Amino acid sequence: MLACRPGVAEYQLQALIEFVFRSAGAVAPAYGSIIAGGKNACVLHYVENSETLKDGELVLIDAGCEFGSRNGGYASDITRTFPVNGKFSPAQRELYELVLASQIAAIKAAKPGARLIHVHQAAERVLRRGLIKLGILPPTASARATRSKKSRTQLSLADLYMHGTSHWMGIDVHDAGSYEDSAANGKRASSPKRRILEAGMVFTVEPGLYIRADDKRVPAAYRGIGIRIEDDLLITPDGNEVLTSDVPKTVEEIEALMAKP
Repeated sequence: MLACRPGVAEYQLQALIEFVFRSAGAVAPAYGSIIAGGKNACVLHYVENSETLKDGELVLIDAGCEFGSRNGGYASDITRTFPVNGKFSPAQRELYELVLASQIAAIKAAKPGARLIHVHQAAERVLRRGLIKLGILPPTASARATRSKKSRTQLSLADLYMHGTSHWMGIDVHDAGSYEDSAANGKRASSPKRRILEAGMVFTVEPGLYIRADDKRVPAAYRGIGIRIEDDLLITPDGNEVLTSDVPKTVEEIEALMAKP
């Protein structure tokens, strides 16, 4: 964030991040770092990292490293989105604070006895309600698009948030493990990610919004904005611990940090 300014290239931020990883003793990046400025943030797995960051745009950074090779090289997976010039525009701030509120709700839902699907549903509820309030989604918006002609013209939440909120994390960044309920007598659960959460489980919480620059169904002020906020969560006996809580993520924290000389 301190190194970011208009005119800096995406790959220059990538180089800085990965230099710090290795300098601090990390084995390697846990996956291909995503440094996505402006509309590039609307591409979920953008990896070119070749463009120059522009004034007035956001940059989304999804990056993590593997650390502790003697213990198997445990992975991290963190995403932050922040303004290239250090100051959120009104539209950027509205969407950012909505994604952050959805992440906070999802984190609150993560506790022993809950299911991973509940974490996702908590994020979806906040996003849908907020997008309706902003006039981006119609009041009748559903969670998933249908195959009807109407669905091709009317936005649904799935058009703007097209991935799950969580995945297991450990020795691999997308670690092995079932998402289904093991008590389902060998049958696949009727809904995804029904496994009951237990102390010791580690996974990501990463809601986002991705509004394409050419999506004319959305008010112009919001087009071309991609935002994701991702933290790593450990389920504890009485709740959860956010392992990546030291990385700034509120608007106030980010703007204050980026205002430093």
